[in-house]
This record gives sequence, structure tokens and C-alpha cells, in this order.
Amino acid sequence: MPPIPGSGLAKGLAVTLRTMTKKTVTAQYPDVQPDLPPRSRGVIALFEENCTVCMLCARECPDWCIYIDSHKETVPAAVPGGRERSRNVLDRFAIDFSLCMYCGICIEVCPFDALFWSPEFEYAETDILELTHERDKLRDWMWTVPEPPALDPAAEEPKEIAAARKTADKLRTQREQEAAAEQEAAERAAAARKAAGQEAEGPEAPDGEGTQEGQE
Repeated sequence: MPPIPGSGLAKGLAVTLRTMTKKTVTAQYPDVQPDLPPRSRGVIALFEENCTVCMLCARECPDWCIYIDSHKETVPAAVPGGRERSRNVLDRFAIDFSLCMYCGICIEVCPFDALFWSPEFEYAETDILELTHERDKLRDWMWTVPEPPALDPAAEEPKEIAAARKTADKLRTQREQEAAAEQEAAERAAAARKAAGQEAEGPEAPDGEGTQEGQE
């Protein structure tokens, strides 16, 4: 069936009439802060303790707006005779938000949970050069990151937690078995020492017999 001429115009006018009857809502920003969704994409925050300087976020960024500098340090051996190891130490972590398009790829690819979305959005600057924020500023935004939503009570337990609990139970059982074996060995050693002490003392001879042998 062909469309009725003028039906599109009628639908558009219907939307206009419905909108005209609604009350106008004006956001009184900045006097009144907006009610943002809890997981809104405001700015990228850095938890530098988790950063291993793997450079994955900088390589995957389509805008190349992440700048990372680091140096290597030698870590002494944990045990005598062990081998020294080297680790990367973060010197600089900066994001140029004048180039960032807020795609979130850097947050998704980070394997160590060092980057998070923060709902903070009030970081405008009068100079575009000041939109490159260093790690100190990114770290301050970390404290505005909301907690993750609670898991569904009926959901399956995460595999990481299940594996960690299995390992902990195995270690606890092993320690209990070792403690029981040590206690049993200590009891056996105490019984052996007691038996050896009794054998060393020997049976005591009566006083009369010793006197009679001396007279003979």
C-alpha cells in the first residue's frame, strides 16, 4: 500500500505538539551538579601501582594520545645465590585529552587493571596544551572511580576466585598434615627417650643380697 501523501508531515507535527505540551527543564549547571549515570565515561584514571609499563595501552590507542616513559631497575636476588632480576619502573604516564576520543580501548586492553573510567568531567582548560594531564592528575581521578556493581547472587563464581580458593584449601590441608606428622614424630621421640631412660637405670638390687655377697 503506498504511503498517504502528507503522512510524514503529520507525524512530525504530532511530535512537535507532544513536545510543546511538556514542561521545559533547564539544567542549572554549574550551580546544580548533573545527576550522571554511575558508570559514565568522564575521564580516564590511573592506578599506577598496577601498571607494569607493558605499553599495551599506548600501542592500541588509535589516537596515539598516551605517553609513557620508564626505566629499568635491578632487583636483588630473593635468596642467597639466586639470580638478579630487572623490572620496569614507571617515570611518566600522560594522556592528551585534546586528542582522546574516549573509545575506552586502553581500559579494555590493560591486562593488569591499571586504567579505569571516572565520572569526573570538570577538567576544561583555557589552553589546549594544558589538556595533557600527567600521572599525578590521573591518580587523583582514581579516587572518584565508583565501585563495581555487585555480582548477581545466582551467578556462577568467577574462575579466578574458585582457583584461588582451591589452592588455599590445598595449602591448608597440606599444612595440617605436616603439623599432624610433626606432632606424631615428637610424641614418638618423647616415648623413645622415656624408654631409653628406663633401660639405662635398670632394675635396682635389694640391700640384703648385696650385704650377703660382701660377707661371703
